[in-house]
Amino acid sequence: MVGTPIGNLDDLSPRAIETLRGVNAILTEDTRRTRILLDRFGLKTPTLSCHKFNEASRVEGILDRLRRGDSLALVSDAGMPGVSDPGSRVVAACRRAGIPVICIPGPSSVTTAVALSGFNGTGFVFAGFTPRKSGALRKFLQQFSECPAPIVIFESPYRLVKVLDEIESCLGPRELFLGRELTKKFEETLWGTPAEIRQAFQGRTVKGEIVMVIAPAAR
Repeated sequence: MVGTPIGNLDDLSPRAIETLRGVNAILTEDTRRTRILLDRFGLKTPTLSCHKFNEASRVEGILDRLRRGDSLALVSDAGMPGVSDPGSRVVAACRRAGIPVICIPGPSSVTTAVALSGFNGTGFVFAGFTPRKSGALRKFLQQFSECPAPIVIFESPYRLVKVLDEIESCLGPRELFLGRELTKKFEETLWGTPAEIRQAFQGRTVKGEIVMVIAPAAR
């Protein structure tokens, strides 16, 4: 498992580069996106798609290659595979088959956002992507009403206003950190209540990948 940059390609570690150069093939969420990364470092390693729609059907073929002695790397489009991205099925299957799995750590939007938020708390809760339906979203947020640790969520730019409204409704004027396009050219970081962040985006078309950290509940 190889962690890849969440934005700035130069964040790929030397160890990750050598690993991706030395394996027989790279299992990747999107071969086109991974090829951009590989080309940046002159890597010619073949790629094979392994995404949420075909991961289950790929497992046996992957295990066969590993049993024959191939070494394979697993990457997602950005960050760590298996963290709100495909990869967990392959890793679990390898463990069950007694095939060694190692992780080459790399950038993570989760820990980057937690570090930037500056919120106090022991640890944090990573809750991933929020539910799409309003009722499920409300229930999802309400479970954190008394959480003593920061809560990290991923969000689509198209749903940002709706989710901010629901956070305010379920959790009150809780302070938030919002990171948009972290480590990329147009990185933006904001702190404030849901209403203040909503105001900051008023009249704008919101684009890019968003990570939010919700401050801990008051003790």
